[in-house]
Order: sequence, then structure tokens, then C-alpha cells
Amino acid sequence: MVSITQHTKMRVNAGLAVLAGLALRVFFVLKFPVSDSGDAPFYIELAWNWLKKGVYGFPLNGQLTPVDMRVPGYPAFLAAVFAFAGNSPRTVMLAQAILDLATCFLIALVASRLAPENSRRRVALAGLWLAALCPFTANYTAVVLTETLTIFLTTLAILILLETDLGKKISDFQGRSRTSALLNPWFLAGIVVGFGTLVRPETPLLLFTAGLVLLIKWWRPVDWMKLLRAGLLLAAGTMLPLLPWAVRNWRTLHDVQVLAPRYSELPGEYTPLGFNAWTNTWLWHFRDVYLTQWKLNGEEISVHDIPASAFDSPAERERVSDLLDQYNEELTVGPQLDQQFREVARERTSRHPLRTYLKIPFLRALTLWFTPRIELLPYSGQLRPLRVEWEDDRSDFLVTLSLVVVSLIYLAMALSGASIARRQPGVALLVAYIFIRTAFFTVFVETPEPRYVLECFPAVIALAAQVFAVRPLAVLRSR
Repeated sequence: MVSITQHTKMRVNAGLAVLAGLALRVFFVLKFPVSDSGDAPFYIELAWNWLKKGVYGFPLNGQLTPVDMRVPGYPAFLAAVFAFAGNSPRTVMLAQAILDLATCFLIALVASRLAPENSRRRVALAGLWLAALCPFTANYTAVVLTETLTIFLTTLAILILLETDLGKKISDFQGRSRTSALLNPWFLAGIVVGFGTLVRPETPLLLFTAGLVLLIKWWRPVDWMKLLRAGLLLAAGTMLPLLPWAVRNWRTLHDVQVLAPRYSELPGEYTPLGFNAWTNTWLWHFRDVYLTQWKLNGEEISVHDIPASAFDSPAERERVSDLLDQYNEELTVGPQLDQQFREVARERTSRHPLRTYLKIPFLRALTLWFTPRIELLPYSGQLRPLRVEWEDDRSDFLVTLSLVVVSLIYLAMALSGASIARRQPGVALLVAYIFIRTAFFTVFVETPEPRYVLECFPAVIALAAQVFAVRPLAVLRSR
């Protein structure tokens, strides 16, 4: 009777978590929907043209033209929703809300895999609640962007990887894999990552992380065959979903493109790498992205909007001001102008290499993890100066402060949980993934957008749930 009662309580508790999570996501969908800014209109147009006209592309010079600027996974998801509901971004958001709730259950399973046997149910329930109430992942269900689908596929891939030598293999999954190569968890994880790559091209960072952890685990020559086998199965599984896309690009565009162009450029379009190199020497605040990178080739850029840290001297500021004046005349950065920005970047890096290669990436990492995450919300995100912001708009201040506090709570719990479960199989994979994905976006991507680490939140939440692996009374008794 006691066990039945406990089981019933667990089910009721889980049901309440689902209802709370659904309410939070529906609230964001109804109150703060976003479908007409950023890349959202682009994805919607791609999906609609693909569904109704059979062309994965958009009009160029008045003619519907196939493109490979974006991988097709998310437009395929949109097209599937549009096929039933018409061109309805709101329906897409509601579908994403349901999908994100499914992700919450996957996160709960990941959390339970990391916990000791006697606390798995408690940790799973904690993981479910933490995932359901996470405002940052819930918020992105209300925008027509790739994050919700990518987070789902990333979490599923992590769960499958924990059924390999990277985790505990607590189910009979591994046993079945011996009878069928298609059910091998290495291969299945690769397939899921392959589909994730069709949504966001950096998804294979998870496989890179898995390979790194395996390399450390299997560094002895006696384990090299196991390492090779796992690597081949992961690679084969990943390439399988990508092959149709690669064949399409070859047949339609006569281009060997397995993913998408690095900067999503059209054929023949110039990419201002010199300008990017210059911003890489100083840009780390998210607000500066709005004032420079997102204005490039479309709006004027004022030198007065650029922080003083972007200049090492008054002469350099004057030099950059002249370059921006040239840009503002035609609102485009051509090869000659771009080369001059590249030269400024080279000089700044030669004077302070540690600033470019260490300080700025570190500050960008802080931006990715410790911003208020209000980019989709009608709030300023400003907290300083405290008295001025409090007196100017208290509602704005309180919302921003609340999101900062919630973010810090999740991260503090994740650190504590990682410490508690540090000897558990699978923890190394999650921790390494958080660090590697963060490093990738701070070093190789010019715009420090906080959404880039949302795919880490399943790992963060699963680690945070480990705090509940130890009962409070047990902790008090140990003291």
C-alpha cells in the first residue's frame, strides 16, 4: 500500500509539473509571440515555398530560386505544421510548446541516468520540474526559430549516448544492439545528431564532445578498436540524414554542400571577414551586436555607438570613423573597405594578442551565460545604475532582476549537482559539452547571442537535479 501510494504521488506530482510547464509555455505564446523579426520570416518563407511550390528557396530578382543558405530541418518542421494548419506561426509555437514538454521528460530521464539507484525517481521528478519551469527554454517556444527543435534532438541524443560506455547502460538497449546494427546506440545517437545537424549545423559538437571523452577513457592501445568502432558508427549514423541534402545541393545547385554556407551567404555574395575580424577584437556586449553586426549592409553604423574599448588611441578612433563614413555612404562593405578593417584588426591583435584570443572570448562567455535573456521580451535588460533603473521603470527592473536571479539559481544548482554526481558515469559528457559548446561560440562566432547556449540547458538542468539525489535529512545527519 505504501509503495502504491508513493507511486500515485509521483504520478500526480509529474502531472502537476506538466500542467505548470504547459501553462508557462502557453503564456509566452499568447503574451510574447515573435514571428516577424530576426530569421523567423525567412524560415517561414522557405517552408511555405517548399510546401506550396515545391522549391526550397525564395525570390531572387523576381524569380523563385533554390538556395542552400539554411539547412532544411526546421523549414521541414514548419512545412509539416503548415500542411495541417496553414501558414500559422501561432500554431507552430503551440506545437513547439508540446515538443518542449516532451523535452522536459527527456531531461528527467537524463537526470535519472546520472543519479544513484536509490534516488533516481526523486531526481527524475526534480529534473522534470526544473525543466518545466525553466523560463529560458519555455520563452523560445514562442518564436519561430530553431532552438526548441534543436534542444529536443540534442537531449534525445544525450539520452541515447548515456546508454553507451559514456553512461551506465542501465537498460537492455545495449543488449539489443548486439543483434541489430540499426539498434546500436552509437549508430542511433549519430542518426539523431544527423537530424539535429539539419536543424542547426553546429549540433555535431555533441559528437565531438563524446569523442573527446571517449579518447580520454579509451587512451590505451587495447581500447583503440572500441574507439574506432564507436567513431565509425557515430559518423555513419550522422551522415545518413545528411546525404539527401548533400545530393539535392549537388543536383540542384551543382555545389558540394553537406551543411550550409558558414555565413549563410548567397552565391557570389561577399562576406566581410575583415569587419568581423575587427569586431572580434573588442565586441562582447550583446547590445553592441545590435549596433554593428546586425546593422551591417543595411543601416548606418555610427562611431559614437561603439564603446571606447574598441579603440587603443584617438588616432585609431579617427581612422575607424573614416572607414565607417565610407561604409555609410553606400551601406555596404566591399573588398577594399573590408581589407582596411582587417588591417585595423591585425594591428590591434598584434599589440594585445591575449585580448583578442583570451579576454574577449572569456567576456563573451560571460555574456552567453549571465545576461538576463530578455532578447525576446519587451524589457530593456538594464539593471545599472540601480537607482536610476528602479525609478525609471520598476516593472522592467523587477522582471530583469528576476530573470538574472533565476539564471544564477539554475547555474549554481548545476555546479552543486555536478560536484555531487562527479563520480557518476555520464557527468563528464554533460560537463564537457557545456564547456565545448560555450568555447565554440565565443571563439568562432562573431555575435555573442545568449540563445546559442540554450542547447546546453538540458545538461544544466540534469546536473542541477542531482542536488536532490541527497535527502536534506541525510545531509544534516552527516554534519
